[in-house]
Amino acid sequence: MADQQARTGGDERPTGIPVIRWEEPPEGPVLVLLDQTRLPAEEVELVCTDASALVEAIRSLAVRGAPLLGIAGAYGVALAAARGFDVAEAARALEEARPTAVNLSVGVRRAQDAHQAELARTGDPTAAAVAALAAARALHQEDAEASARMAAHGLALLDELLPGGGHRVLTHCNSGSLVSGGEGTAFAVALAAHREGRLRRLWVDETRPLLQGARLTAYEAARTGMAYTLLTDNAAGSLFAAGDVDAVLIGADRIAADGSVANKVGSYPLAVLARYHHVPFIVVAPVTTVDPGTPDGASIEVEQRPGFEVTEVAAPHVPVTGAGGGIPVAPLGTQAYNPAFDVTPPELVTAIVTEEGVVSPVTAEALAELCARARGAALG
Repeated sequence: MADQQARTGGDERPTGIPVIRWEEPPEGPVLVLLDQTRLPAEEVELVCTDASALVEAIRSLAVRGAPLLGIAGAYGVALAAARGFDVAEAARALEEARPTAVNLSVGVRRAQDAHQAELARTGDPTAAAVAALAAARALHQEDAEASARMAAHGLALLDELLPGGGHRVLTHCNSGSLVSGGEGTAFAVALAAHREGRLRRLWVDETRPLLQGARLTAYEAARTGMAYTLLTDNAAGSLFAAGDVDAVLIGADRIAADGSVANKVGSYPLAVLARYHHVPFIVVAPVTTVDPGTPDGASIEVEQRPGFEVTEVAAPHVPVTGAGGGIPVAPLGTQAYNPAFDVTPPELVTAIVTEEGVVSPVTAEALAELCARARGAALG
């Protein structure tokens, strides 16, 4: 089960938002999440006492973002092990919670492998649970370090492509500290530019589903003092036409072996606009988001979200009549097409920025070489 606890603190809270943490109260270990569905109106924590509560938090987008899902998945396995639940069953449920984000399965398998290896070595469930938790904590720390390296590589690339600073960057969805063990992926690059005085404006797409740009990226930009402007997704074209976008920075939930990029729905149209207007389209993601087992974009399973996220709007403290708990904005019975992601082909991607370096042009061979280099660094 999961309990919700209100959290206060306001703007004095540090920028490094505690989106996820492991705690061990007397009644047993828990995983504490910042409930991202409640932002920016209120900061509320969700306390997960078992893997099933975490699965629900993942499906509802209370916890989200590719790198953070990997971390959460690893902690979920550790939680199941520590509380004596069936670890294999918990791992399966966690992996299936959101099919497009490959980091989730990477994190789950890493903690599960550590658990199984220690169990086989010692036969001690307690030692195996400790090993699973150690694997989750290691992944959490590695992601924070990867975030810092991606920001440095991304800023260097921006300065190379756009000498002189004054960058006007368009971003889509949310890719900051809310999705990461550190300061994020694409947002971390923009934040690095801001700190160096080289960011003139961050254009923030509102982003379906659940307006994650409006609610979350704007929230993070405001807290860090960035100059930002919110726009509807379908207003981006007019910005390009006016010459007001210097670069597009997005994250990714899965990158196929050929360089196809699955990201929040609306990313692909931005790539088309960027190509037409000769604007760099840059993807920032950790190496764990690259999935060599997915050959191309057509092989990526795209999650379909409930239709009521389109046919209704959420309005706290207002009487609701919709099936999803919101105010209807379409006639009763209206069918809605609501994919969570779309796929951008590699030929529209200027560069993929990872903690191990930059891939440009984006090709299967270059990605494979980067992944091999990352594996070598991990083994070394």
